[in-house]
Amino acid sequence: MPTPAASHRFPRLAVAVTALALALTGCGGTATTPGSPAPAAAPDRVEPLAATPQPALPVTVPSADGAQVTVTSADRVIPLTGSLNEIVHTLGLGGQVVARDITATFEQAARLPVVTRGHDVSAESVLSLRPTLVLAETTTGPAEAVQQIRDAGIPVLVVAPAKGLDDVPKRIDAVAAALGVKDAGAQLTRRTADRIAAVRKNVPASGGKQPRVAFLYLRGTASVYLLGGSDSGAASLLEAAGAVDTGKESGLGKDFTPITSEALAAAAPDAILVMSKGLESVGGIDGLVKIPGVAQTPAGMDRRVVTVDDGVLLNYGPRTDQVLSSLITQLYGKG
Repeated sequence: MPTPAASHRFPRLAVAVTALALALTGCGGTATTPGSPAPAAAPDRVEPLAATPQPALPVTVPSADGAQVTVTSADRVIPLTGSLNEIVHTLGLGGQVVARDITATFEQAARLPVVTRGHDVSAESVLSLRPTLVLAETTTGPAEAVQQIRDAGIPVLVVAPAKGLDDVPKRIDAVAAALGVKDAGAQLTRRTADRIAAVRKNVPASGGKQPRVAFLYLRGTASVYLLGGSDSGAASLLEAAGAVDTGKESGLGKDFTPITSEALAAAAPDAILVMSKGLESVGGIDGLVKIPGVAQTPAGMDRRVVTVDDGVLLNYGPRTDQVLSSLITQLYGKG
């Protein structure tokens, strides 16, 4: 299932052991206080701009790996992460996307052919679809496959992965520029920023007490139990929701570290943030509290768990406002 997202942001170990597609039902999470009903799942769709833009090509744009990429046609686009696929579709050019990677499971992309094996790109599958532009991230791999695509003469734009809210406009603008639709990119950037700002107004005043949240990455079928640190990608979202990322606060500088009872005790989270399929993989909340150290935290004792679907949590794209809204609703309640 989606790697850091969704965007290929999870550790390579986790990527290797989680080579399965996750069916998404929207970015709404599950209410987790005892006895509270789960909210209805929203349709897992992106919302394209109202007007379909017309690409103005050719263009030459900078790639995050230092290359200069010249794009002459956007007729057959293959984004190699779910997040980049989401951006192309939301810009209004979904009809020109001819394939997806395993993390792109939203409704408009779900029927496209998959060109990854597990989470690794299959150069042969990509080339067989005769793309005119391939979009990748610096974490897309293996490197040999990406180079093979380039060696075949296909323009490959590499985009830096997202780490926080500040990266949303950068990623939209980079993709829009490569597609020759800069004006549509500016429009989508404004729309996304306005929606995020509107959601942030719903964060209640803390009164000096911010909810403390630990982000756990779980894959019970592979015995992968990790605690997110400052580079996990979740800190920016949690802080925007008025919460404290306890992994970052505890000084965990890496993206993820193995969960230990000592680390959880030091973090003392009031709530635990997990991806939906990760929670499912450990047997739900009953299984989660059996992981050493979880039951001893305030979150474990209260069984207070916040969930967001795997395919959107760390995407940092046009649907980030929905992710943030879900976090706020689950942390503070609809009131």
